[in-house]
Amino acid sequence: MAREVKLTKAGYERLMKQLEQERERLQEATKILQELMESSDDYDDSGLEAAKQEKARIEARIDALEDALSRAVIIEGPGGEVIGLGSVVELEDPLSGEHLLVQVVSPAEASVLETPMKISDASPMGKALLGHRVGDVLTLETPKGKREYRVVAIRG
Repeated sequence: MAREVKLTKAGYERLMKQLEQERERLQEATKILQELMESSDDYDDSGLEAAKQEKARIEARIDALEDALSRAVIIEGPGGEVIGLGSVVELEDPLSGEHLLVQVVSPAEASVLETPMKISDASPMGKALLGHRVGDVLTLETPKGKREYRVVAIRG
């Protein structure tokens, strides 16, 4: 049996949207490739080879998204007082006072480009957060050395 992929409802919808966009890109890439093949006079056309590679990359991305979505299990926000998969967590660096808002998600949903940042439960930070409560202080090993964070709030 294939391993399930746990996703929040928003994460599932985001992956579905990405799949739709990739399918549109594939249609466009196929059209461009067909046009290049029809107009190509010789076999050393580098544009034709680049178009084939781009089409293959898009197809691979579609396959990966379809696979993840086919194994998806939508998780409910954990609620409660303990950090779990789906929790949105507000952290504070006790030294600088800097605040950080993250959501603990599965690796398929992780993205640091969103707000709040989507932190994989398989990442060092994600693993360190799981099971903690408001007021807990956790120490993380980062590329810049050890950092401490205090859990300020947990939102479901």
